[in-house]
Amino acid sequence: QVQLVESGGGLVQAGGSLRLSCTASGNIFRINSMGWHRQAPGKQRELVATITRDGNTDYADSVKGRFTISRDNAKNTGFLQMNSLKPEDTAVYYCNARVARSVLDRYSDYWGQGTQVTVSS
Repeated sequence: QVQLVESGGGLVQAGGSLRLSCTASGNIFRINSMGWHRQAPGKQRELVATITRDGNTDYADSVKGRFTISRDNAKNTGFLQMNSLKPEDTAVYYCNARVARSVLDRYSDYWGQGTQVTVSS
């Protein structure tokens, strides 16, 4: 089994910053890509950012220039640095990782339980 646990969410005023962390544990042979999604009340879950194992990144247009995704492969941990936060960033943020559990295993997607980010105006 693979478990992903997010941390770092909270309440912050507009213009502030937060850093989210996601630590994967369990039967992990290799983590391919990692990413962050978010879901606001009444809205669909949307992609925020992704990062490949060797560090290539991609961002949603709404967060470009404000958010930075990174990872520490040795610790099976991903991060999302969020700066210049806006009220519209308010959502539950979910960590995603594409994981192979053995040398013969295919890559499968795993999800954390989410962490709440609330940005007040």
